[in-house]
Amino acid sequence: MKVLKSLLCSIAILSGACTQNSDQVEGAINTEQIQRSSVQMGITPLTDTGMVVAANPHATQAGIQILEAGGSAIDAAIAVQTVLGLVEPQSSGLGGGAFMVVYDGQTGDVWSYDGREEAPSDISSNLFLDDEGNPVRRFPAVASGKSTGTPGAIVMLYRAHEDYGKLPWESLMVPATALAEDGFAISPRMANLMKRMGNFFLKDNPAAFDYFFTGETDTEGKFITHPVGFVRDNPDYAESLKAIGQNPRALLEGPLGEKIVQAVAQPPRGGSLSLADMARYQPIKTAGLCSPYREYTICGAQPPASGGVAVQAIMGILSNFDMSAMNQTQEGWHHFAEASFLAYADRDKYVADPRFVTVPVKAMLDPDYLRERAGLISTDKAIEDVKAGALGPAGKDATPDNPGTSHFSVIDKNGLVVSLTTTVEAPFGSQRMTGGFMLNNQLTDFSFTTVDEDGLPIANAPAPGKRPRSSMSPTIIFDKDGEFLFSTGSPGGNSIIAYTAKTIIGILDWGLTPQEAIELPNFIARNKSIRLEEKGMDEDIITGLEALGHKIVRSKGEISGLHIIYRDKSGALSAGVDPRREGTAQTY
Repeated sequence: MKVLKSLLCSIAILSGACTQNSDQVEGAINTEQIQRSSVQMGITPLTDTGMVVAANPHATQAGIQILEAGGSAIDAAIAVQTVLGLVEPQSSGLGGGAFMVVYDGQTGDVWSYDGREEAPSDISSNLFLDDEGNPVRRFPAVASGKSTGTPGAIVMLYRAHEDYGKLPWESLMVPATALAEDGFAISPRMANLMKRMGNFFLKDNPAAFDYFFTGETDTEGKFITHPVGFVRDNPDYAESLKAIGQNPRALLEGPLGEKIVQAVAQPPRGGSLSLADMARYQPIKTAGLCSPYREYTICGAQPPASGGVAVQAIMGILSNFDMSAMNQTQEGWHHFAEASFLAYADRDKYVADPRFVTVPVKAMLDPDYLRERAGLISTDKAIEDVKAGALGPAGKDATPDNPGTSHFSVIDKNGLVVSLTTTVEAPFGSQRMTGGFMLNNQLTDFSFTTVDEDGLPIANAPAPGKRPRSSMSPTIIFDKDGEFLFSTGSPGGNSIIAYTAKTIIGILDWGLTPQEAIELPNFIARNKSIRLEEKGMDEDIITGLEALGHKIVRSKGEISGLHIIYRDKSGALSAGVDPRREGTAQTY
């Protein structure tokens, strides 16, 4: 096993403690220095199989097609991403962003790639305030040109392709291009969300109306969307992919970039994103954010993704308890809840774009600090008032939640592993379509207010050129020898953190298979209440948690889309696929 020589440095990157990687020039990370230092895990023995797990059968098959043609896991991820944007436009696409964690099984390197959207250069801190200085309502803010930042997913993937690509870039657009030209059958999930969301704001965008609606109305006067099974082609999407195949930055410049700028500027609530803003955009590559958990190592994405630090904080707190002995009991779920409350409180207060604020990542994941946080947990009652730790000056957060997103994982025969979470944010993003794809509403992931009631500045407040905080939690776990064990992650807004942590506890502490861990009831403890899936949770556990003082919100179902690739000691691969969505797994 390689020495984890960069582990402490990776934790400290964003706190300023690791001077090698924290150099900042005029508010921008010095990415050239960051690239030279990675977390290094063990070498994972080669296998004779690879695997793709993604949220739609077309996307899974596209990834397998690329792997079979000799492509790498990064090549396959590019094909998966471009197909998802076509068949799952409510969740992700060309007009959105992504975070990705990559493990190179031949060198042991672990990298975090940041393709998060970026705010225009001329926005002000009152981006989502009305004329009286009050926060605007959430959905009008979402369905707005003001909500769209520079899309970063595709250029992030191109940056990774420069590192790990094997097949020509343009060839990776072929599966999605062919599907866009030939057409695909609209899936039940896509049709359901079209119907649910269509008559709010989606119908008001001409391009979206032409694409998603039949043009007819029902007896209530509502516009009718295309049904399940309708074969939907998308020639504009195919043309956009051809442009991207010729120029990986086509979304950010030239005719396609101009289309995005024009769509963003359209009323009502037109935004100010410019070609100059997009020309400045660069994806960011850093060392993965990693920390130990018992005999394992957990690696995730760096801020402004909050999932890496929050998931690892939950696990770090729980490392002080015998979660295996507690198992899936009231005691086990109570401790998971309390650890989640504490980690979310720190995440909400401190995590934002590290180029603009100090994010105390090292302090948040310090074992002594997490032991102190664990000391707040009692076995016989809930913490009455969960507060963030005293890790520096920061105001109380006021960021709304926007559930959406998609997650997928890929491993190739050379041991290259990709865990990638991708999004346009809310269902159908900003509700604006151009070039055959939806534009993101990622800027609504900023806090709508800039200072709290005490006048303290909020870390995640909007600012020119800033990237909003994300809950995306692409994660890779390594065994005691530093070899790849499994990858996990999910869509679902800020609940992503709880969804992902649940699977890690399920596999590492409760001895579950990946599929069993995914099928555990989802359980989100944040902001003074626990929202849990009632189905599958023992009623005695629910009432027992209430007796401890927990406020329980019973949910009939959650919108997780967890996907796991697991490797056992023999090298055999297995998968877990969330039955709550439409994902599939396939080997080659």
